[in-house]
Amino acid sequence: MTTPALLPLSGRRIPTLSPGASSFPHHRATLRLSEKFILLLILSAFITLCFGAFFFLPDNSKHKRFDLGLEDGIFFVSNPLPHHRLQHPPFPHACPRQSLVSCASATSGEQLIASLEEEESLRDKIRADHERALQEAKEKLRKSKEELRAEIQTEKTKVAEDLKKKDGPKPLPPVPMPKLVGINDGDPGDPDVKEKRDKIREMMKHAWDSYRQYGWGHNELKPIAKKGHSTNIFGNSQMGATIVDALDTLYIMGLHDEFKDGQEWIEQNLDFSVNAEVSVFEVNIRFIGGLLAAYYLSGQEVFKVKAVQLAEKLLPAFNTPTGIPWAMVNLKSGVGHNWGWASAGSSILAEFGTLHMEFVHLTYLTGNPAYYQKVMHIRKLLAKMDRPNGLYPNYLNPRTGRWGQHHTSVGGLGDSFYEYLLKAWLMSDKTDTEARKTYDDAIEAIERHLIRKSNGGLTFIGEWKNGHLERKMGHLTCFAGGMFALGADGSPDDKAGHYLQLGAEIAHTCHESYDRTVLKLGPEAFKFDSGLEAVAVRQNEKYYILRPEVIETYWYMWRFTHDPKYRQWGWEAAQAIDKYCRVSGGFSGVKDVYSSNPTYDDVQQSFFLAETLKYLYLLFSSDELLPLENWVFNTEAHPLPVLHLGNLTLPGSQDQR
Repeated sequence: MTTPALLPLSGRRIPTLSPGASSFPHHRATLRLSEKFILLLILSAFITLCFGAFFFLPDNSKHKRFDLGLEDGIFFVSNPLPHHRLQHPPFPHACPRQSLVSCASATSGEQLIASLEEEESLRDKIRADHERALQEAKEKLRKSKEELRAEIQTEKTKVAEDLKKKDGPKPLPPVPMPKLVGINDGDPGDPDVKEKRDKIREMMKHAWDSYRQYGWGHNELKPIAKKGHSTNIFGNSQMGATIVDALDTLYIMGLHDEFKDGQEWIEQNLDFSVNAEVSVFEVNIRFIGGLLAAYYLSGQEVFKVKAVQLAEKLLPAFNTPTGIPWAMVNLKSGVGHNWGWASAGSSILAEFGTLHMEFVHLTYLTGNPAYYQKVMHIRKLLAKMDRPNGLYPNYLNPRTGRWGQHHTSVGGLGDSFYEYLLKAWLMSDKTDTEARKTYDDAIEAIERHLIRKSNGGLTFIGEWKNGHLERKMGHLTCFAGGMFALGADGSPDDKAGHYLQLGAEIAHTCHESYDRTVLKLGPEAFKFDSGLEAVAVRQNEKYYILRPEVIETYWYMWRFTHDPKYRQWGWEAAQAIDKYCRVSGGFSGVKDVYSSNPTYDDVQQSFFLAETLKYLYLLFSSDELLPLENWVFNTEAHPLPVLHLGNLTLPGSQDQR
């Protein structure tokens, strides 16, 4: 008898017995026994294989591992994942332990069918996803580059907005707004004066519109090349310096549509979390000063918030052994350093000494004493130091706390330090008597050692260099005429008349520096020796870069004396600027004020809109526009309100009173 061949199992066939086995009857009993044994083995293997296939092979459709569990005499399949992560309930079939094999076989069949159905469903879903992705890709390919760019920009904007919402600034504490007087109008009444004021307004509009068209978002404008421009004081980022610097000028001139354009750009684009190395001084006076002034004038919260965000980025610059800040700081990393050209790695007097006004207002608006403490620490450190001849050298090492080269100037490198001493007193409603005393002492030393009369009778302010007076005055120094006039009231020993007269003499000297040029615009610096007076000698001092200092002094002298010559001198300067600096793409500086055919430097400085045009506009406005009893102008001509006693919340203000 031949054993029939068995059906395939698991894809493998068991071979049949040889037909020749019947020739050996004495082997038949042995063969039957072997066949039974083999059949039993095969059956055991079949059951074991089924059992193993069901319980131990992975479920490919879901890529989950199932384990055996025995609990209370019941067999069940359990999923090891936590219940809150299960997509399906635990396996529903439970088997008594006694009928384990038969139950498992039945359950295995049902589970295999369910698995096959789920796999098929998953394949259908993947197929549908692929088809949908293919369709989307085809639709994208049909679109133009412009449409694709627009879609990408929309997505980027959405992501940026989401991030802003997530990491938005904390709300600032409410503080009472200082009394704001005369923030618009200022009609001079006189039609002739009003016509001149309207001309200044038109010049501002030309400068702004040109920047809007050719340099929008850049720091400054190249009006000849008609493209954006920047310098290393702003780092390598487009921070819209002209926009921020011009805001308050636009506002007081009533150019409200232009103001709104600037505000919109600031809301959407002004970002300080950039890898940019900036000048602490320049960013403070232009950006923080500009934003604070725009906030006070307009009441728009965004300007205050942006000012505080930027101020926080500047604070790491103060992390020096002495607390004297570095000149430059990286807005992202907070790493600071000084200018490479500064004497012995020093910080500059005019830079670290021109933070007080803005930082006091930051403390007032935020309630954070850190800003106030930083600038007061600088003042206290300077008060303890010896000063050669009572003069403040322009260089101070922030590591050692020692003076660098003994060079004193009321112009570049020193100028606004003295200005801010006086204005700290004015801004405190004349309660910061320490600042006033420091100012008075400094001016006394300056008058003794630096102020002289030329052979031709012109009063000038020279520069002290290592015990020697250099008889040279810079255009920047011309601001001092206005400073002397501003500080006349409150000066010691009844010297108010003396300092007002000194201011008038400086104004006259600076007007001469303009009047003795071909273009009627002042040079960068001018000498008072070798028979030459108020005239530039070196070629690299003959340029005019739209600077405001002379016009600033004209305005202050007008406010305190109402002598019509100051308006006349201001109008001469305005006409010269419009004639020689105006180009189709804005306004440019000129390289030689003594040449009848000047060449342009091709830069429209942000301070031209912030200061030069603002002071001209104020010169031809009534005194009711930004009255000096209520406003103090920072060194970039950004008006900040006086903090009257009723609103003063600075640390230690009670003691000060």
